Amino acid sequence: MAMRFVVSLAVLTVVMADKRPHSSSHVSYGHPTSYHPQPSYHPQPSYHKTSYQEPAVPACAENTTKTWCLEDDEYPTYEIKHAIDYHFSKVIDLYADVADLNTELSVERPKTLEEETYLCPSETAYVRPLRAQNTDGKWRVIVNNIETHYKTFTQTTRVEECLTSGETCPLVPECYDSKCLQKSIYHRFLVYDPYDKYFPFAIETFKLPASCACLLGAFTIDH
Repeated sequence: MAMRFVVSLAVLTVVMADKRPHSSSHVSYGHPTSYHPQPSYHPQPSYHKTSYQEPAVPACAENTTKTWCLEDDEYPTYEIKHAIDYHFSKVIDLYADVADLNTELSVERPKTLEEETYLCPSETAYVRPLRAQNTDGKWRVIVNNIETHYKTFTQTTRVEECLTSGETCPLVPECYDSKCLQKSIYHRFLVYDPYDKYFPFAIETFKLPASCACLLGAFTIDH
């Protein structure tokens, strides 16, 4: 009888234990830990700093096919003068390399047909360009007519433009295949770059018309 009582008591203990709420296997000590979700990362859009650039063709060249300007309403005279004053010694060294052309030693076109006759008509002038297109196709500000330190900075060049480029040479017999051809030479000018804050001067190369030639082809005889 005592044995049955012991067994019954053990069974009752097991049943009561099964009816208790199950506790979590994880036991925490101290204050409960609060959960903070990790912030999600959203990449910021990238911004590219764009510097202002002059238009591909300046206003002075909008209504002409020439690659230089003799007049320029936007010419930065004051800015060039101020920059020369600040970098005077360096500018003088550059300018000495492209000093003024001595026009007295240049070959002038004959003024009358009695002196000589050219095969192709052309127009010659001595010019001081304010802007011009360099050999890389970029328009540059050329230092010209700038007065500072009791000195005038000028750059003069001779240009000769064909008046009938691509047409038949007027004084060549028709039995020849002929064509008027514009020829050019390279010039070096001191230029001003307003966007170079360290030293805004440099010497660059420009291609300008220099003469008008007559190109002769094969001789033909028509029977």
